[in-house]
Formats: sequence, structure tokens, C-alpha cells
Amino acid sequence: MSANTDLHSSSWPQPLAALELIKPITWFPPMWAFLCGVVSSGGALSGQIGLILLGLVLAGPIVCGMSQAANDWCDRHVDKINEPHRPIPSGRIPGMWGAWIAIAMSVLALAVGWQLGPWGFGATVFGVLAAWAYSAEPVRLKRSGWWGPGLVALCYEGLPWFTGAAVLSAGAPSLQVVIIAALYALGAHGIMTLNDFKALEGDRQLGINSLPVTLGPERAARLACWMMIVPQTAVIALLTLWGQPIFALAILAAVIGQLMAMRVLLKDPKAKAPWYNGTGVSLYVSGMMIAAFGLRGLEALV
Repeated sequence: MSANTDLHSSSWPQPLAALELIKPITWFPPMWAFLCGVVSSGGALSGQIGLILLGLVLAGPIVCGMSQAANDWCDRHVDKINEPHRPIPSGRIPGMWGAWIAIAMSVLALAVGWQLGPWGFGATVFGVLAAWAYSAEPVRLKRSGWWGPGLVALCYEGLPWFTGAAVLSAGAPSLQVVIIAALYALGAHGIMTLNDFKALEGDRQLGINSLPVTLGPERAARLACWMMIVPQTAVIALLTLWGQPIFALAILAAVIGQLMAMRVLLKDPKAKAPWYNGTGVSLYVSGMMIAAFGLRGLEALV
């Protein structure tokens, strides 16, 4: 038995399983937010394509991919219950390979972040530390239905937006950019709460106090909807106040679409949460880019 275990632990991970571990489908939100930051900065894009591409690779495949590997490694016991087909519990990523991949990608993230200057590097350090704080003991903020989704929302939407704006500006972004990025990060807390529905049973058994566990699916879904709508309402009000009414109206249209989708979601939150992630969330992130162009227009007026 010991010999067989050692042989299994020393075997290499399957290449496709390693790719599955870092979940390419999850790279889109931080890459999109980074692009929103780039657009909102008002900086000239010509001559900066290489820097922008490096930032996109850092935000998506490297930092987000690293966070997924770290989360799956730290969640391997939960995944045995919720999703035993995943690379680590299924054995396709054997032994300690899940941890080694996450650690190696953390080092790579810091090395690449260093190339983006002090603001880019500082944001990368924060992102790497946040990924481990979310998943790993003894901190494991994932146990909290408030702090866990809040941290993920910040790192998926707010931090990449701030980083993209800072890298293009070669300095701190404007206060308006920071406020809008923070509002969309706050609203993303609701998106992350809906994402917790898929792990409801495993979380309940292992004491992870996600909002669907502590509040129940119906109350958690209603709270998530409020969390998404209220910050966007503030964005609409601010863009109107700042003299960008056309962009405010476009975001209002996206919010109305989300409200219609929420009516469907709230009829059966547990079953409809994946559907909403493909409809309402798409409208949410579309509003982000609209806001970014509104900010870009605002920067041009300054």
C-alpha cells in the first residue's frame, strides 16, 4: 500500500488536468476589469500595447489562474463531496502537485508584476496575498459569507480595474476612477454570493458559512440582487452628476435588463443561479465597460 501511494504521489499531473486546475473560464472577469481600467484612465493606448497585453496575462492566466489552483488545493476535501471529478480529488493532479503549481504561479505573478512598475507590483502583491488568505488556513476567509465573497469581488473587479488605470497613467488613478471601480467591486459581492450556490451542500457539511448556507437560498439570492443593483444605481447617479448622461442611460438600460433576469432568478434561486450568471452578470460587466468609456470622456474634459 505504501509503495503504491508513493508511486501515485510521484507521478506527473496530466497536462489537460493542469489546465483545468487553473480554470481558463474564470480569467475573463479580471482581464475585463483590467481593460476597463485601461480605458477609464484616459491614457493614450498607442505605444502601450505590449504593457497592456502583459497586464492582461498577469490579471487572467497568472494571478487568477494561481488563485484557482490555490483554492482547489485548499478545497480538495470539500471538492470530494461537491465535485469529485475535479483534477485534485479525482487524482488527475496527484500528490502535492496542486500546491506546487499554486506556489510556482505565485512566484511567477510577482516576477511579472515587477515589470509593471510600483503600482502594478503593489497590486500584484495584494492579489497574491488575498488569494492565499481566501483559501488557506488559518485565515481562510472563504469560511465567511461576507469577507470571502467581498475579497474575491475586490480582486476580480476592483483591483484589476485600479491596476489597469494605474499602469496606463504611470501613477495613481483619479478619484473618479477609484470610486467607480470600488462600486463595481462592491456590486460583485452579489455575483460571488450567487456563485456559492453550486457548493451549498458541501459548504453546509464542512462548516463554510457562505450566505446561501447561513441565510438560505431565497434570502441569500435577494440580498445578492440588492448588492448588485445598489452600487450600479450609484454609478448611474455619479456619471449623471459628472456630466456623462448618455453613459448613465446606457448603464440604466443594462440594470433594467438585470432586474428582469432577477425576477426569473428569485423564482428558484438554487436552480436559476447558473442561468443568471450567463445573463444578468453579462449585463453587469457590460455596464462596467460603458462606465469606463464614460470616465474616459470625463478625463478628456479635465
